[in-house]
Parts: sequence; C-alpha cells; structure tokens
Amino acid sequence: MEKSKFVDSQTALKTVKDGSTIAVSGFNHAIAPEYLLKELYRMYIYTGHPRHLFFEFETTPGIPGSGIDSIANELYQNEDHEFIKGMLIPYTGFSPWSAKLIQENRIEGYMWSIGTVSYWFREVSCSRPGLITKVGIDTFTDPRDPVYHGGLMNEKARKAMRARVSVVTLDGEEYLFYQAPKPNVALIRGTTADEIGDISVDEEGMITTILNIAQAAKSKPDRGTVIAQIKRITRFGSRSPKLVIVPGPLIDYLVLAPESDHWQSGSFQYNPAIVGEDFIPNMDEMVRSLTKNMNPIQAVIARRSALELARYISTVKRSIIINLGVGIPVYVSTVIAQEGVRDYITTTIEPGSWGGIALSGNDFGVALSPYAMLHMPDQFATYEGGILDAAVLGFMQVDRHGNVNSSYIPNRVFTGPGGFPVISRGASLVIFAGRFMGGEQEETIRDGRLVIESEGTERKFVKDLYMRLFSGRESQKQKQTAIYVTERAVFKLMSKGLEIVEIAPGVDLEKDVLKNMEFEPLVPKEIPQMDPRIFDINSPLGLSEMIGKNDGQSA
Repeated sequence: MEKSKFVDSQTALKTVKDGSTIAVSGFNHAIAPEYLLKELYRMYIYTGHPRHLFFEFETTPGIPGSGIDSIANELYQNEDHEFIKGMLIPYTGFSPWSAKLIQENRIEGYMWSIGTVSYWFREVSCSRPGLITKVGIDTFTDPRDPVYHGGLMNEKARKAMRARVSVVTLDGEEYLFYQAPKPNVALIRGTTADEIGDISVDEEGMITTILNIAQAAKSKPDRGTVIAQIKRITRFGSRSPKLVIVPGPLIDYLVLAPESDHWQSGSFQYNPAIVGEDFIPNMDEMVRSLTKNMNPIQAVIARRSALELARYISTVKRSIIINLGVGIPVYVSTVIAQEGVRDYITTTIEPGSWGGIALSGNDFGVALSPYAMLHMPDQFATYEGGILDAAVLGFMQVDRHGNVNSSYIPNRVFTGPGGFPVISRGASLVIFAGRFMGGEQEETIRDGRLVIESEGTERKFVKDLYMRLFSGRESQKQKQTAIYVTERAVFKLMSKGLEIVEIAPGVDLEKDVLKNMEFEPLVPKEIPQMDPRIFDINSPLGLSEMIGKNDGQSA
C-alpha cells in the first residue's frame, strides 16, 4: 500500500536537495505555491539547506512584497548568495527584488518570454532537448544580440550559460533553439485534491502550466519530485474526471496551505466571478466602476486603440480574437464593454482566460466572468500560431524602424519580456498603446482638445533602444500591421520606417511631436486629425454602429 501523499511542508520539502533545479507555477499571485516557497526558504534559514537552487518560473510566483519577491528582498538585504544560484524568470515587474538580484549580478539571471518558457516545459515533458521557435528572432533573446546574447541578463549568466539560445536552420528558415536544465523538482498549486492526489483548480483564476511542469519533472532521464500546494481534500470519485488537471500519480506530496498563503489574485482571497461561477449581474455598473480608474489621457489612448480594432473588424468583416497587455491596454477591455461590442471582440489574457473583463495592477492575469480558460501553453499556441487577430500592448521605447522596447529603462525599470514577444509576433494587427512622453508631465482634455500643461521629462521615441523585444524588420517580413497609438499622434510602420498617420486636436506637430522625438519619422503632406469622438471621453464612441455599418478604414 502506498503511503499517504498528504504531509506537512517540512516532510515534503526536506526531499529537495542542494543544487536542485526547481520549476515553479504561478502568474503573479494566481496559482502560485506561495506557502511552499515560504516554507522552503524558512527551512534554508534554519538548516542552511537546500542551497544553490536554480529556479525556473513560468512567470512570477507572487506580487511585490509576497512570494518570490519577499524572499528576494531578504536575500538582497542580507547579501545572501547561497540560497538561490540563479533563475529563469520571464517577468520581474511583480518582483522588483528579483530584478535587483539579477541587475546587480548577485545571481544568474535569464529571461525568455512567458510563452516560450511555458511551451518549453511542454517540450521537456516529452523528453525533448528544448524548444524550437521563431519567437525572439532579431530581439534580445537572439544569441546574435550584441548585449544580451540570447536572454543572458548579467555576467554570471554569460559565464554559466545554464539557460541558452542558439540559431538553427530548418528547410532554409532560421529558428531559435531554447535550452535549459530539466527540472528535478516541481512546486505547483491547485485548489482541491482527492484521496489519491488528483488535483483540480476549482477556485483558481487560471490553470497555467501546472500539468506540464509536473510532467517535465517526471520525464526522462530522471524522475523528479512533484510537490503540490492545495486548499482542501475531497473524497475520491466525488468529482468528474474532466475536472482533474494533474493526475495523482504524477504528484509525490500534497501540502495543505493556510488561506493566508493561497490567494486567488492580488486583491482577492476568493471571488467566484474570477472563475466564472458568478457572472456579474450588472455589467454596466462594473464597467462604470472600472472606468473611474482611467484618467483622461489613459481613456483617450484606450478609446483610440478600440477604434482601431473596430476599423479592423470592418475590414475583415467578422468578429475577432484579441489579447490585451498590462497597463493602459487593459483599459481597452473596459472600452469594449462600455461600447457594447463584446459580441464582435473576444478578449483573451495570456494565462488562459477568454472573455470577461480583464483586471489590472496586482490582479493582472485574471478576468471577471470569463467564459473559457485554457492551459497557458495552449493559449500561447493561439498567439504564436497567428490565430490571434490583434493585440494591444504597451511600450517604453520605439525607434525609427518600429522596433519596440517594453521592458527595460536603466536604473528605473527592469520587468522582463512577459508574454510580449510571442503575442506581438503572432497577431495580424499589433497596436502599441502608451503615452507619447515618459516621466513627470501634465496633460488634460479641454473642449475636445489635448492640452499639454507641462512637458514630459523622458523621450520614448528614440534613436537607439535599451532592449529590443519587437522587431520591425520581422514584422514587415510577416506583412503584419503595426500601429503605435499615443495621446498626441498615431504612427504606422511602413517599409521605409515609422510614419505619422494622425495627430490629436490641439497638438502642434513641430513643437509637441517632432521636437520630442530623437529621429525624424515619415511625415506626409497632410496629416488628418484623430477622430474628435475619442476626446469626448464621457460619451460613447459609437463603435457598435460603426461596425454594423461596415464603414471603417484602417489607419
């Protein structure tokens, strides 16, 4: 008879040996095994073991001040270089202390896109040597990049080369080959386990990659250890087998976590609307509430981006599937709901949700009242395979060739690629949405015109990027449409570079736009003004009528 898999955290985690490679689930707070991480670190503090660990995160397990960020903070403050040897982490935007450890070369730091890491786990679970994909060509994860050499983020990483990328050619086409150590430990999370350890995700806001992470640890050549954090135990046979995400035989130990370490999202310990069990009865009221979080400039950018989507629908003459990135792009979801065009535009979020209203901030990654949830590798297959029609993503810098940096500003921002490289490459229409200038600034909308009261302190349209995450050259090769939406002007990527295609009412082209760019864009003889409806932020845009009449034109 097999001994019980239900144990305390110490019994489970003492099986983790020094030098282990540990794969960890979690998209921010959602489905992150925070209790297991906390207990693993506590064991190290008291015993000195396990040490020299290499972590492979599917995203970031935690938010600022919790999860891996809390551990990284203590390591940084204590100048402890023994617990973590290095990490493969797609996004440090929710773990600034992990970013500091990497930036200051205290641990090995490697960064790939979320979609790349997620699908890499699936390849490793098949005992394959790595992932072959076109994602990352001509960006910082391309080994030919002169600074990052394939996602190697510091000197320790360049020396160890633990996670590496190489160029391979198949049938005359270039691809990137991503390789990293196979995990021998997996820390995952679910909601409910039955008596033999079958895990379901009843109250989780997403599924992510927990099955493939467990399979990767168990795959050849050596069978690793899988430890799962759960919230409750149920009787065997009490659920439909279709609800089981990770079968019990793949799991070695199950640990019941306190509710304080098992939050559904950054702001919710549990909200039934996040898992679609309680559809919002008054969506209009929710939309009004979310709209209040937008300032007028964010509203203008989100509305102009939504207008571009409506024009695209008028062109393709069908409903479309889109993805929304973190920051201002998330507010496009609110505009879509406000305009009553959800029947035409299906929103998706990279962890797996379809439909509903995407949340932002520490809750980014979950949605209210989604109607479907996919495993994260399957969601990214939708993106990378070009099934995705359009994406609205943020940006930090843009250059004359339409290349985009969404991740890194020295001494200020170091977030990692997130899902950006896969999503931006796969969408037929990609909209980069953000403010024209960075830093402190004051802008407002007055009488339907943009008023610049104090100029921004940082230029975002620059001669040279700090880091390239979107390649204008690759975009042009794919015949992709790339639009860059700001509150002052709208740009489009052409074969000869970036061209201004619209300007905001109240904006002076020379003083407010061109003088604040480090390069001269293509400027047509006549530049139309942005649709004045965009700036009447308290009134609907009329997108439903526009789509119904099929009278739109793409920029």
